[in-house]
Amino acid sequence: MSSTEQNIIGDEEMNLLVTEVFRLYGYDFTNYARASLKRRINRIIIIDRFPSFAELLYRVKHDPSYFKRLVEELTVNVTEMFRDPAVFKTIREEILPVLATNPFIRIWHAGCATGEEVYSMAILLEEANLLHKSLLYATDLNPTVIENIRRGIFPLSQMKQYSENYNLSGGKKDFSQYYTANYDRAKFDDRLKAKMITATHNLVSDRSFNEFNLIFCRNVLIYFDKQLQDKVFSLFDESLQKLGFLVLGSKENLRFSKVAKKFAQLHEKEKIWRKIT
Repeated sequence: MSSTEQNIIGDEEMNLLVTEVFRLYGYDFTNYARASLKRRINRIIIIDRFPSFAELLYRVKHDPSYFKRLVEELTVNVTEMFRDPAVFKTIREEILPVLATNPFIRIWHAGCATGEEVYSMAILLEEANLLHKSLLYATDLNPTVIENIRRGIFPLSQMKQYSENYNLSGGKKDFSQYYTANYDRAKFDDRLKAKMITATHNLVSDRSFNEFNLIFCRNVLIYFDKQLQDKVFSLFDESLQKLGFLVLGSKENLRFSKVAKKFAQLHEKEKIWRKIT
């Protein structure tokens, strides 16, 4: 049997780790999708070369700095700027004109990962001449990615893809005007960052903290089970003003949630809903 096969953990071990993490640090992974969570824990054991699950558990219990790394691995969320450009095109053409009628615009990016989506939205608002009266709240469970948003620095190698996405989303300008290239990094303009408020927020346990016109939560709920999804949808319902908009990921759906009757889907293809009651 290979060392990799020896490291594969079962449900009992996974439950033990989840229980200890909640007891010691207050992070609740209980209702995360089991298969995904188990896969990520096994990956951590392999890449950090723990000889056994017991070694991982001991490290988590006695080394708070390692726990920070565990959270990073369990909550990793791959993203890119203007991901699913058709969604941003719809926002640009159909939602921003509606938001423009408000005296002030509040947008929440929940589970925002490393912040590419937040900067994408800031660019859309800038081009619609709405950034000056907007605030973008960027929250995530992972404090490390929150720090990345504050820096506004992304790999220069990704700018070609981001530029293509931007153009497909209806962007008409030269995308490179929004950042400064420095060696292998691209630093985005501070005027975009000036309208962002960053904070750690746990969708599982934290409560609503404002009333928003638009909420993004894309490709986060796929890692939650049905019970936890319902809990998060109720949180979004509490946090969204009437006639506000909710944007989900391509594989996520509000249709079968407890709050579904309060929302109408804007498009069959794009996962965008409007709160109607």
